[in-house]
Amino acid sequence: MKQGRTLQELAVEIERQNNAKKDYLVSTEALRMSNDNGYTTLDIPGMDPMGLTDVAHSQIGAYLEIPSRYYQRMRDSNPDLLVENVNGWLERTPPASRMVRTLDGRARAFLSDKYRRIDNVQVAEAVLPIIARMPGAEVKSCEITDNKMYIKVVNPRLTENVSVGDTVQGGILISNSEIGLGSVMVTPLIYRLVCSNGMVITDGQVRKNHIGRTNESDVDYSILRSETIEAEDKAFIMMLQDAVTAATDEAMFRTRVKELQDSKDAKIEPVIAHKVVELTAKQVGITQFETEGVLGHLIAGGDLSLYGIGNAVTRYAQDVSSYDRSTDLEAIGYRVISLAPALFNNILSNARKEVIDIK
Repeated sequence: MKQGRTLQELAVEIERQNNAKKDYLVSTEALRMSNDNGYTTLDIPGMDPMGLTDVAHSQIGAYLEIPSRYYQRMRDSNPDLLVENVNGWLERTPPASRMVRTLDGRARAFLSDKYRRIDNVQVAEAVLPIIARMPGAEVKSCEITDNKMYIKVVNPRLTENVSVGDTVQGGILISNSEIGLGSVMVTPLIYRLVCSNGMVITDGQVRKNHIGRTNESDVDYSILRSETIEAEDKAFIMMLQDAVTAATDEAMFRTRVKELQDSKDAKIEPVIAHKVVELTAKQVGITQFETEGVLGHLIAGGDLSLYGIGNAVTRYAQDVSSYDRSTDLEAIGYRVISLAPALFNNILSNARKEVIDIK
């Protein structure tokens, strides 16, 4: 499991961001993009021009239906043309109210006016007291990236052996995006003690989408919370707390461990191992570069089975620089282990055919 901040460092950064961020509702008629020596800014009347994050750029491009590859090409090589395109389409698109979320003087999200703000501070304040009351529970890893907040907790009350010497524990992942890149989620996870790998169990997650009533702005475009929204938030927080408790259900944990045990029986012949990893990687969304790292960990681990591939993926997740991608790979590791038998048998069959053809 990739290490990020300490829990104390996470709390400090959540509080800092909570104090620094501001949200605005602005009509698209009032928005313009500018270019200052290759540095593009989003301009709102009466405010200083603000830079844009990659996410804000991608959301503006999607809203205006500018193809992403063309948008990025303009960003990289012709920012004047990008500004001309964006402003031209803003003028030609029917006026609409958009939520612009900002942090540290940059526009970090360009969202619908119905986007429901469920912020990291709310999520942390809801779940951390629950975690603190779990006997022996430990936050193994947490981080706040430009895209999401993550809190990964292991509960030693849930402990089982996949095989002799291979012990796993149950836990939960709590994640949230303030910028439209995902729901608030409470997801079970498996922590493997022998190598500190984490595996995110995506089919057991509880989520809450950031969709709500239309937001209304106060003076100067600023958005304030109403009593109605605060009441809705309270109900959501109660649901989130229930989800944290439910995600540590012992029966569910035993079922996941049985999946791991079964996947050890799905063996791979050594001669086709490299091809099986390649075909499996394509099936679950692992890049060609990542595939090489996964194969290296599979060989080093010596477990030529479906379980071995899944653990190789989660072990490789510790090597990548991006915490976001690392967590994605932890979920992909579970997808590998839970591949339907018919699908994995098909991968084995195709791998054998390709290896024979090569020979």
